[in-house]
Amino acid sequence: MSTLYLLHKPYRMLSQFTDRKAPDGKCRATLADSIDVPGIYPAGRLDHDSEGLLLLSDDGELIHRISDPRHKQPKTYRVQVEGEPSDAALQALREGVELKDGRTRPAKVRRLVSSDLPERDPPLDPRRHPVTAWLELTITEGRNRQIRRMTAHVGHPTLRLVRVAIGPWRLDGLAPGEWRRETLHAPRRPSTGARRGRPKGGRR
Repeated sequence: MSTLYLLHKPYRMLSQFTDRKAPDGKCRATLADSIDVPGIYPAGRLDHDSEGLLLLSDDGELIHRISDPRHKQPKTYRVQVEGEPSDAALQALREGVELKDGRTRPAKVRRLVSSDLPERDPPLDPRRHPVTAWLELTITEGRNRQIRRMTAHVGHPTLRLVRVAIGPWRLDGLAPGEWRRETLHAPRRPSTGARRGRPKGGRR
């Protein structure tokens, strides 16, 4: 039996519990601002400017099983991009695009009418980005800033990136900064029971 913590990482929060490289002495938000469970570590990471589902545990074997690329856990993202992608651009993402570190694996891609996500804080400036579109992408690899590079490659830079699922675990029901706990009674299968957590000090 293992315990897994599902956290909705907010925008501009580090995927770590301490900030060792704060520029100009300014403290950046860390996981410690949202979750105060001792002895847990993230399984993988999200960039400082990305949002969404982050999995944490004190079980090293579970962390390895989730984060090791060889296990090919599918990861699903909702992505707000600049402009309105054509069908050809979406098909290119589905088939795989050629990046500097090699061709990407085929991805699942679909258009979204709405993201069904809370607004980012701070929100995008509509004057700078008057035309945007939401996509949902599912990939089975985890190269550095891969989604951003993929959408830029087809001419539509990513403006907002939110991870909504890792394998069977989903972001559903969690606001930015909130977390819940799930007990795994068998490998790779989360239970239905969960406990809701709130960020320390009211941070969202």
